[in-house]
Amino acid sequence: MSLTRRQAFNNGLLAVAPIVTGVIPFGMICGVTAIKAGLSPTEAMGMSFFIFAGASQLAAIQLLAQGALPVVIVFTALVINLRFAMYSASLAPHFQHLPKRWRWPLAYLLTDQAYVMSINRYLGDQADAQTHKHWFYLGVASTLWLVWQPATAAGILLGAAIPASWSLDFAIPLTFMALLVPGLRDSPTLLAALVGGTLAVAAADLPFNLGLMLAAVGGVAAGLIAESLQQRKQGQRT
Repeated sequence: MSLTRRQAFNNGLLAVAPIVTGVIPFGMICGVTAIKAGLSPTEAMGMSFFIFAGASQLAAIQLLAQGALPVVIVFTALVINLRFAMYSASLAPHFQHLPKRWRWPLAYLLTDQAYVMSINRYLGDQADAQTHKHWFYLGVASTLWLVWQPATAAGILLGAAIPASWSLDFAIPLTFMALLVPGLRDSPTLLAALVGGTLAVAAADLPFNLGLMLAAVGGVAAGLIAESLQQRKQGQRT
């Protein structure tokens, strides 16, 4: 069955809908943190609009509050966002036929959630998943963007009025867990998740958030090695 562009886009909207509620508190936290760090509402919204990357936004805001040098802030944000290079390499075969007027906006909208939901669909066994892939991605990614900006604005406007008892930060790991679990389909992906998670915890105190990059590289390497060994064993059996 071949989907139309609108159907593919709507499928993206439906796919991302369950995790939107977890994105809202994440955006609000970024807004609240930015105001508490001394940024003006305009600066906070500008960061949300131009960077559009929650983890690096939070890290940059915290470093700003601590009076860190600009070069340190920029370097830290770049290190945290290096994972998007891996995401891009993974998505490239699916989008390489698109012109730049498509690829540039899609790259700007790239998030952890958009990547995971899209790549899981592309690698799945649904017959219609290979039709208008970029429209499905756009349905997911644009929805996240449209939810993130008002959520950040709400955090900026409410600021300190949000009580700590709401524990909004608890929604952040829950959102990523909801993305992770469906992707654990075989032993290589499970090993990659275990190795990456272990390294992330063990290296949490490394400067410039290098532990995040170390965990990502270690997890990917473990998964690739496990997959290679699995394929070798299957080849020997045949």
